[in-house]
Amino acid sequence: MAKEYRVDLDALDEVVRKLNGVLKDMNGTKGKAGSGTFLPPSSLGKKYEEHVMLHKAHGDMKKFIDSEIVDKIQSLVDEFGKKSKKTKEAYDDAEQDNKLH
Repeated sequence: MAKEYRVDLDALDEVVRKLNGVLKDMNGTKGKAGSGTFLPPSSLGKKYEEHVMLHKAHGDMKKFIDSEIVDKIQSLVDEFGKKSKKTKEAYDDAEQDNKLH
């Protein structure tokens, strides 16, 4: 006798919806991280040797957080969401095929 597996398609669909919500929330966070952390050059003071270095370090860190953390997390969540959706659709198709036969 073949083993039978049961898949909760509603739960899988909920996973996809929640991941899409995470992506939507991350887009807002990414925008805030970029514009909400703007640092005008004069905010660190002027006329001292480290001024330019500090301002550049701030810009470099913003770029690093954006590209090495936020973008990678977004990509991971997006990929998992797409794979989850594809899996759910495959189970939906299999269920329909079983009903027809």
